[in-house]
Amino acid sequence: MRVTTAHSYDTTIAQLGKRQSDLVKLQENISTGKRINRASDDPVGAALAETVRNRLARVQTDQRAIDFSRTSMQQAEAALGEGVDLIQNVRELMVAGGNGSYDDSQREAVARQIEGLRDQLFSIANRQDSAGRSLFGGLGGSSTPFVQEFGSGSGQVRFDGQLGQQAATDVRLPQAIDGYQVFMRIPQGNGTFLVDQGATNAGSLRSGIGQVTDLSALTGHDYQIDFAEVAGQKQYSVTDLTTASPVAGQTNVPYHDGMQIEFDGMSFELTGVPQGGDTLDITPADTPTDLFKVMQDAIDALRSPSSAPGDAARRTQNLGRALTEIDAGLDRVSLARGQAGDWLNRADTIESTLADREVDHTAEQSSLEDMDLVKGISEFQSQQIGLEAAMKSYASVQKLSLFQYVS
Repeated sequence: MRVTTAHSYDTTIAQLGKRQSDLVKLQENISTGKRINRASDDPVGAALAETVRNRLARVQTDQRAIDFSRTSMQQAEAALGEGVDLIQNVRELMVAGGNGSYDDSQREAVARQIEGLRDQLFSIANRQDSAGRSLFGGLGGSSTPFVQEFGSGSGQVRFDGQLGQQAATDVRLPQAIDGYQVFMRIPQGNGTFLVDQGATNAGSLRSGIGQVTDLSALTGHDYQIDFAEVAGQKQYSVTDLTTASPVAGQTNVPYHDGMQIEFDGMSFELTGVPQGGDTLDITPADTPTDLFKVMQDAIDALRSPSSAPGDAARRTQNLGRALTEIDAGLDRVSLARGQAGDWLNRADTIESTLADREVDHTAEQSSLEDMDLVKGISEFQSQQIGLEAAMKSYASVQKLSLFQYVS
């Protein structure tokens, strides 16, 4: 087959152009350190690298989120620790305020201290993290989730945050705690039923907090215990107000100081001496109270008059209930603090897991995109020598002509 001179030149120039193009591309790879600079360099490799890059971006997003959660949980755990210490202080003051030898001025001093601690707890409940987000706002909704209802005269506090909190996953943790569950869901009394004194009681009668003796026998009804004196003997009768009927075996029962009353699955101890006409009301503890109201109830009890036996008995009973409820509140705050501590420990594990994933994805991305520079430079030098040799050869052939030999 005959090869024309023009065709030979065209083929040689095309080959030289390709060699030069390959050399330029190799030079670009060396300068960027990348094997793939555009999708056309390696479509399959570029697609795989993009997938890995997206995974790496998600890991880095999770790392930023866990850093934020860690900071928030550290501050929340510290705040809850302050709350635990504060509530323990309140408890000690309640016990001191219940001392029968205290006069009104001493009880007022205790009430003022509890008032100050109550305000401090309110401030803790509204504390924010370094980003200005409420630590105890739940799912959000308010920078100050706890609101004091001024003017009500009762020291009421309401929760304006959003109930609930973010669910923890294998790579994420909540960034705020549901403060409603921590501060606002404290069981009243023993958590099942309440025993309250009648508003006009005049005797020294008072009741313990009570306990459940038979869960299956509980009715959830309202009851009233009426005390009377017949022929010099104190006695009581129990009426089921829900059914408007007397409780079996609890009619005209002789009363004595320190006796235990038990009916319909409930039991409680009575102490002191009632007067005829005194009453006790037993109602279901259906609605939870909150730590702020518990403290306010203790403050109100300490400030109640104490001249009459009925007033003193009412104060003692109300302080006893507040003490039980403050213990329940202390348990809830301590539980939340422990949960925050667990999350901080979990954050360490998550951070380690994410760091390992980042290393793996970075290595995978590098294996797909990066160039072996030593190998690349060697290949560049080899191709450069080859191109130079080809160009010299082409130049030599171009000088050759048949007419140089015919003369």
